[in-house]
Parts: sequence; C-alpha cells; structure tokens
Amino acid sequence: MTTLLDLLAGSPTLLALGEPTHGESAFLQIRNDAFLTLAEHGYRSIAVESDRAAGLLADEFVQGAAVPLDRVLADGFSHGFGAAPANRDLLLRMREWNHGRPAAERLSLHGFDAPLEIESAPSPRRHLLRVCDFLDLDRSAEIDDLVGDEARWSDTAAIWEPARSIGRSSDAQRLRVLADDLLTELYLQALRRSEGWPAALVHATSAVALLRYHAAAAAQLPQEERFARLAGVRDALMAENLLAIRAVEAHRGPTLVFAHNTHLQRHPSTMTAGATEVSWAGAGAIVGALLGERYAVIVGSLGASPALGISSPAASTYEGRLQQQFTLPGYVPTAEIGPAERRTHDYRYFPLDQATIDHADAVLHIPTGVDAAVLADRILALPGVEQVVASTENGSPEGTWGDRFFFVGSDRRQPFATIVEHDVPGFDEAAQLDRPGVFRLNLDLGRAEFERLFGFPPKAFEEHRDAFDFARVDTVTPHPGYALHGFASIVMPGPQMLPEVDRLLAIAHGRAVGRHERAIRRAADKRD
Repeated sequence: MTTLLDLLAGSPTLLALGEPTHGESAFLQIRNDAFLTLAEHGYRSIAVESDRAAGLLADEFVQGAAVPLDRVLADGFSHGFGAAPANRDLLLRMREWNHGRPAAERLSLHGFDAPLEIESAPSPRRHLLRVCDFLDLDRSAEIDDLVGDEARWSDTAAIWEPARSIGRSSDAQRLRVLADDLLTELYLQALRRSEGWPAALVHATSAVALLRYHAAAAAQLPQEERFARLAGVRDALMAENLLAIRAVEAHRGPTLVFAHNTHLQRHPSTMTAGATEVSWAGAGAIVGALLGERYAVIVGSLGASPALGISSPAASTYEGRLQQQFTLPGYVPTAEIGPAERRTHDYRYFPLDQATIDHADAVLHIPTGVDAAVLADRILALPGVEQVVASTENGSPEGTWGDRFFFVGSDRRQPFATIVEHDVPGFDEAAQLDRPGVFRLNLDLGRAEFERLFGFPPKAFEEHRDAFDFARVDTVTPHPGYALHGFASIVMPGPQMLPEVDRLLAIAHGRAVGRHERAIRRAADKRD
C-alpha cells in the first residue's frame, strides 16, 4: 500500500494535507502521525488553519516555554480548535521532540489563518497596541479613539450589509495609515530590536489583515457575490501568511500545512448563491501558482463519520470507490483514481469531484471515523460477548451512565473490556474523559501482555506512573486506576489503530473465554 513517504518523489517545500470537513478527529490524529514521520525526514514546521497571531503562543509552548497547557489550548488556537484532543497531543508531541535538540532540528508550529471568522472580524486594536508596546510608542489614546466601540467592528450584520460596515469609514482609513506607519517603523528599528521582532511583525500584519477584511466587507457588491469576495480575501490573507511562513522556515526544511481541502486545493473554489455560481482563488490556488512544483497537495476523503452523522457513501461515488479499496486509512495517487460520481454535498462534508482529483497529487482516504459505538460493535462481533450499558435502570451511578461493559458468559463480576466516557472524581481523572467527545477503551490484558507492552509487570506500575500521559489519544497506556490488575487503556483510538485494537481485544477476549470455561468446569465438578 502507498505510504506518505512514497508520495514524495519530488521535493515540495510546502506539502498540503487537507480534510474534507472539520470535526472528524481521525484526520487530526493521522496528521499528527504524518508530521512526526515527516520530521524524521527533515520537515521542521507545521502550519495549521488557525490564527497566526494566536499561534505564537502555541509555538512558545512547543519550544519549551513555561506556559500552562490549558492557557495554550484556550488562546493558542482560533475557531475553537484548541478543544480538539488531537491538537493537545500535537503540542505535546512537538514539545517532546524539541526537548534537548539543537535549534536546526527543532519543530515549529504556525497558524496561517487571519484573526477572523468569515462572518465576523474584531477591530485591530489589540494587534496595534502590541506593536506599539514593542516599539515603545504610546499611541494608545489615538488607537482607542479611532477604534471606539468594539461592537461596531464585530457586528455580524456588517458582513452582509455593507452600509453597516465600518471598513471604509474615515476612522478605519486613518487606522490603515497608522498600521502601515507602524509596519514601516518596525522595519526601521529591526537592527536595534531583533529580539521579539518576528512576533511584532505578525501582530502588525494581523492588524493590516483585519483592516483589509473590514474594507472588503464595506464594498458595495450584489449579495450573491459578497460571500465569495470575503472568502477570497480571507484566502488571500492565508496565502500571504503561508508565503511568510515559508520565508521564515526556508533555511530549516519543508513545511506541512493542514487545513480544509477548500483552502488547500490548487483549483478555484466555487459556490452556488441563488441562481449564480461564483468562484474565488483559495490559498492553495494562490500559493500553488507562485510555488509551482514546490507545492504538493494531498486532499482528504472520508467514508463515514459517526461523530458527524455522515453515513457511508454510495458505491458509485469517488468516496464509494475508495471505500471498496481501503479498509484502513490510506494514500492513493490521484493518477490511479478513475472517474466516478460526485457525492451529495450537505455542508457537513465537501465531497471529491473530478476537478479536485485532477488538481491534487494524492488522496488520503479514511473509511470511517471511530467513536464509542463503532468500537462496541467491534467487540460485540467477538464470540459469546454480552454488553451491559450503565443506566438508571440497572442501578448504575449517574456519573457512569452510558459507559459500556463487555463480558463473556453470564458472570458479571469482571468485564474483559469497557468503553467509558466519564471521569471518576478522586479516582480516575487523568484521562480527562469529561472533554466533549472523548472516550477510552479499557482492556484486561493480564500480566504477560502488560509486561510485554510496557516493560514492567503490573505490580510495578506505581513506580512508572509519572512516565505516562493518560490523556493522550492513540496511545496504549496502563489503566490509571486498574493497571495493578493488568488493565491497559487507549483514549480515542483512531482508525489507523484498529489492527492493534483488534490484537489486544483478542487477548482480552481470550482471557475472558478461559475464565468462563474454567467457571463452567468448576460448576460441573461441584454437581458431580
């Protein structure tokens, strides 16, 4: 099967890996593995679809700064992406890689989005003030006077009604001149203020970006063209950021960029507004035109997503054809993908079409995301397995409702596997299971397999507890509460982990079958 490294016959300096939808964790989990694999082959940076200025804090953490992880997840990502467990893991894995390495080998994390949403944008106040602080300039009164009430900038109605936009007011125009002057002053003082200068430049360009976006929102355009224009401006700002990131990283190695397919594809994005089809150049189309063969694109494809309520595709679609080819996530060069039908677009998922295939280098297809129900079905397919779901009807504590317990036979004393979605206060909180959408598979592996996996017997677990991050996804760890009994755990195993999950399930199930058969023999002996 084609691997990620097999696809890189050329030498792209910017490798784009796309996802067809936001919210399916499998893409982020595979992205993490892909980036760490690429790091072994000279990649030194990753750019993600998040505010570039916010990303400065995330990179501080990655570089080893003493910044609380909770703060980084809250403020180091935009669009709420810090809540994704896989983004937490990306930060930690990069920080671990960097520990003790020389600067040339360290990994950097960048955001490449503008500091805005499509339907709203704040004022440039905080970015301008940060630049002024760096330059030791006191222009806060002038900035505050021009910005005024933040509400007139963040008004979502202004995005759709140009008359309500402040973007071309005299205050906004004066702020654009002020921002440009600060940017010039930043370069004039670069020789004397090199430390902290790159971060100040990011804030300066973020302020300019916001003012550009507000100006675009004030343009008098037909309603059906407004969204396309604003989307195009945002993508242009993304492209500018990607090129700036490459300028920073050029001497250190290639960059992986991860975002929605529509931001990364080489061909124009299109949208139907009423009876009109409008199009614009996405960031990938802009960067691809400028970098040529130095830009490579792998677009994401998805079969099903229980988390998003997306069911399996029709066999005649591109995704359906790939679904027949892949049982696990895999890469395929687009030259090997024949014509097919376009899957229905319902705004949760942007399907593959012929233009996407024609302009991409490869496709990453994920047959299905994995949630608790998918794992439960996998366990219930094993012989003789019965499931008990904690509920008020069977007297379970409220904090466990919905947790699943799997047994072989009628003996309910010891499950061989459980799937839990709740912390147990004061006992089992290390996995942070109360995060939205997070679940954990627990398996009774016994002493021999436990020691094979971790290098020490269950009885020695407490001596090694501090070596494990029990909240990390896609990682087999000792169970934080029941490791002494030979239990191991995996938080949110992704689809790429299913072979290992099946192997460990077979061990745990085999132990349960053995216990059940021994219990039957003991009962028979007593009757005799």
